[in-house]
Amino acid sequence: MKKYKVTLTPSEESFLEELRRKGKRSAQIIRNANILLNCNESVNGKKRKDEEIAGLLGVTVRTLENIRKKFVLEGFEVALYGKKSERVYSSKIDGDVEAHLVALSCSAPPQGFANWSLRLLSDKMVELKYVDSISHETVRTVLKKRIKAVESERLAHLTEEQ
Repeated sequence: MKKYKVTLTPSEESFLEELRRKGKRSAQIIRNANILLNCNESVNGKKRKDEEIAGLLGVTVRTLENIRKKFVLEGFEVALYGKKSERVYSSKIDGDVEAHLVALSCSAPPQGFANWSLRLLSDKMVELKYVDSISHETVRTVLKKRIKAVESERLAHLTEEQ
């Protein structure tokens, strides 16, 4: 017996039909729309077994159950699009650490190296105790941001001169 029953309003049905017909969304959203339409038990809905729907759409029965559960407990939007991440990302890099990193990248590389690598920079930042730990990817994003700022400043000066 189905624990969660999907009953769509006429406006939700028409929205899902239009979304499915146009096909200008991600495959996951279109899949979820198809699941909701096929699991619909309202007046206009067709009664089908989960196994039949799963075979028709190429998904598992568990996927159908999960989408129905999301629809009943969390609403139409979450069942169709999924939840937004609630994770909060904290940055290890503040203005002071960023300034040290940029200054270090502009300095001469260590003995035996022609240039600074991202890993060398991250290791040196830890060695100099500017941060406890830092990944080379964080170093890359900080330097990339810095390069973009310099480039936009340079382009602004070029447009003023013309």
